[in-house]
Amino acid sequence: MAPATAQGIGDLLREWRNRRHLSQLEVALDSAVSARHLSFVETGRSQPSRELVLHLCEQLEVPLRERNTLLLAAGYAPAYEETALDDESMTPVRSALERLLASHEPFPAAVVNRRWEVLLANGPGLAVMSDGVAPELLAPPVNALRVTLHPDGLAPRIENLAEYSAHLMMRLRREEILSQEPALAELRAEMLSYPGVEDPASAAVEPAELLFVPLRIRRASDGVPLSFFNTISTLGTALDITLSELAVESLFPADESTAAALRDDA
Repeated sequence: MAPATAQGIGDLLREWRNRRHLSQLEVALDSAVSARHLSFVETGRSQPSRELVLHLCEQLEVPLRERNTLLLAAGYAPAYEETALDDESMTPVRSALERLLASHEPFPAAVVNRRWEVLLANGPGLAVMSDGVAPELLAPPVNALRVTLHPDGLAPRIENLAEYSAHLMMRLRREEILSQEPALAELRAEMLSYPGVEDPASAAVEPAELLFVPLRIRRASDGVPLSFFNTISTLGTALDITLSELAVESLFPADESTAAALRDDA
């Protein structure tokens, strides 16, 4: 058994339940656990089994990284490993991701981690991220949000910067709430300090309107207007922390002129 953390398992479970805005009864019903037993676990009167901790984490959608923390708090060894994407054992995963990115060409796509750091990108993705961007923003680790919203990045050429930045900040805020990752709160504060970046809480549009916002930008090289919409893909049933935190950001042309311009560049 591993040593427990300073904060007890009951406190941590209660915190995650409150973050999900769920009552003890709701969690108990969803988990097929008696409300009395769940109450005893949260107050420290009952010690949960390893299986129960993992089951409750699943019901509460606790990220894998934090599930290890809860296991340690209960006195159990972590269940999930964290393997760097450039580790030799990850070669099949990298190959699959690279094939996925290549299949999206001539349109841009990139793989980012939980902190929006770019781990992999296809040729068009690199072209968009580096077009007219200051070299210091392209020094590893490249952060996709910083490249997009920094005044020395793409921001000056984004024609709908207020709307698009509010859309990104809404996404970032949601990820921050779901993961409770302090680095995301710091990143969000940094982004909101940039000129022209809009806080969705004060945006002059309804939140629902920010769910689908195109990126409208002009290329630095020739001023050609480009318009994109994006999709986000994650790896299902990932059992490694690194894999669970990866996202594939794929840009698709929002109009035929953008598609033609990218095909001409291929």
